[in-house]
Amino acid sequence: MKALIIGATGATGKDLLNILLQDPHYKEVAIFVRRSTGLVHPKLTEILTDFDQLDTVEAYIKGEVLFSCLGTTLKAAGSKAWQRHIDYEIPLKFAELAKRSGVSTIILLSAYGASATSRVFYSRIKGQLEDAIDTLAFNKCVIFRPGLLLREDSDRLGERISAGVLKLLNGLGLFKKFRPLPTALLAGKIAKASLTLGDGKHVLELDNIFDF
Repeated sequence: MKALIIGATGATGKDLLNILLQDPHYKEVAIFVRRSTGLVHPKLTEILTDFDQLDTVEAYIKGEVLFSCLGTTLKAAGSKAWQRHIDYEIPLKFAELAKRSGVSTIILLSAYGASATSRVFYSRIKGQLEDAIDTLAFNKCVIFRPGLLLREDSDRLGERISAGVLKLLNGLGLFKKFRPLPTALLAGKIAKASLTLGDGKHVLELDNIFDF
């Protein structure tokens, strides 16, 4: 099986890439990145990509499964317009090209609360992306909607504080549905999804991800 990844340099994407390179079910892994990661592996192909000119790499978008893990924060993006471009426009365009080239499965990393009608901007664009990809009618579409992610050595103060508070509350038996999810654990579930779930649409949220 050949896997394609966008978002391979993000926290979850990095963990996913490492897992796929070690998994014998995946014979080839192609990642689409702005700059070289410097990684060398016999299964790995790295395609340097201008994500504003995706048509130029369409010939390389060939495989069995697309893992879509691309995303950013409003702070990193600098504006809502640019965050929408990264979190909605680029993944959708890539998915369209993948579908056109015969990719049959898409595994989409979304977010808890994703809904096209949400009043929360981030949740709304994630929901809009889910709906748009659904119209592409992949044979298999798996959507992950995790809550707070635990990134190894995270430098996000708010994230560390939130994780600490949730861990404390979880220890008291509260809000266990919202317990933080390590990116390595999430990546393992994402890799597993393309191998174990049947055709059709599947949505995994919060505690369903832990149990999957």
